[in-house]
Amino acid sequence: MPSRFFPPVNRSGRKGLVAIGGHLTTEWLLDAYRHGIFPWPSEPDEPMLWWSPDPRGIMPLDGLYVSRRLARRLRSGEFTFTLNAAFGDVIRACGIGPGREGGTWLTPEMIAAYSELHRLGHAHSVEVWREGELAGGVYGVAIGGFFAAESMFHRQRDASKAALARLVEHLNSRGYKLLDVQLWTPHTGTLGVVEIPRREYLQRLQEAVSLPVTFAD
Repeated sequence: MPSRFFPPVNRSGRKGLVAIGGHLTTEWLLDAYRHGIFPWPSEPDEPMLWWSPDPRGIMPLDGLYVSRRLARRLRSGEFTFTLNAAFGDVIRACGIGPGREGGTWLTPEMIAAYSELHRLGHAHSVEVWREGELAGGVYGVAIGGFFAAESMFHRQRDASKAALARLVEHLNSRGYKLLDVQLWTPHTGTLGVVEIPRREYLQRLQEAVSLPVTFAD
């Protein structure tokens, strides 16, 4: 089904810019994600930019690389995990302060928009705790069997990687089929992220969003 708000992504420019402007409402955001589009502003106070890059970065749900050190820490039990217990703390930590990973684009308006998505049950977080303190986390948007991981952070070594590992484990247990990370980078590549053509991504996206899958009961 065509988007209500955006042109077809195959009309986007070389870097995947689909549209400029629009609104950060739940309706616009969910429509964007259903059609392979995500918001990413260029500068604060500038019009919103909406993107659909080609190729697209995804994390295969059977392809996460866990180092020996991280595996030992996960087995040790020093980290504990929760789901949706501190969404606000996670998204704010992704936007400000040390340890954020790809979160500098999180303007106050975007934090408010994703917090509203969370309130309505469309955005979720994984929290990592150590000795009662929030050590790291990841958040993203879920539609059917599709999850778009938006940003993660760490305050202690390996905590963001632990959050990603717990997210992948949870998505597999719930029957998810597609974990989107938007862009491949040398860092995400070391974790197992790969690139696929946008056409293939869109096909997999439409299959995933139609699944009767939920992040939580």
